[in-house]
Amino acid sequence: MYLSAEKKQDLFSQYGKSNKDTGSAESQIALFSYRISHLTEHLKKNHKDFGTQKALIKLVGKRRSLLDYLKDRDIERYRAIIKALNIRK
Repeated sequence: MYLSAEKKQDLFSQYGKSNKDTGSAESQIALFSYRISHLTEHLKKNHKDFGTQKALIKLVGKRRSLLDYLKDRDIERYRAIIKALNIRK
C-alpha cells in the first residue's frame, strides 16, 4: 500500500501539532496533497483510468475547500502551508 500508517503519522507530526493531530486543517491538507501527488503519478501511466481521475478531482476540491477555510480563518497558517507544500494558488 502506498500510504502506510507510519507515513500518515509522519505527515501528521510534520504538518500538524502532533502525530495524533489528524483533524487540523494543515494535517488534512498535507494528507490530501500526498494522495493527490500519488494519483497524479498513477494517471500519467494510466491515462484511461477515469475512476481514478474522478477521485483525483474530488480530492483537489476537498483540499481547495480546506485551503479556503484556512485562508478565511488564519491567513498566516494558510501562507505557511502553501509554502511548505509548494501548492500553486
